Amino acid sequence: MIEKEYKLSKTNKKAIEKVIFDENLHYLHMVFNQGEGLPEHLSNSNVYMTVIRGRLSIGLDDQEIHEYEAGTLLKIPFQTKMNVKNVHDETLELIVVKAPAPKS
Repeated sequence: MIEKEYKLSKTNKKAIEKVIFDENLHYLHMVFNQGEGLPEHLSNSNVYMTVIRGRLSIGLDDQEIHEYEAGTLLKIPFQTKMNVKNVHDETLELIVVKAPAPKS
């Protein structure tokens, strides 16, 4: 086979799966329940975040928190302060792609 197959978990429990981590990009699958999310941090690459299900609440730099529903793709520039949370009852599921792959 030329292609390589990857499987994403089908879960409602908190998960941060590093699906592909190579020299070109990082591809992550994330699942968060109400009150869960990521620690505030600076993006270490260009980040492309797709909301698969639920609603994403995200604060970027010094902006107010914005909310995005399933089917939304966000492009977040390198070195942007990010605060990613699920503040809703419904499970939040995201695909996060970092390109180019972070150097460290």
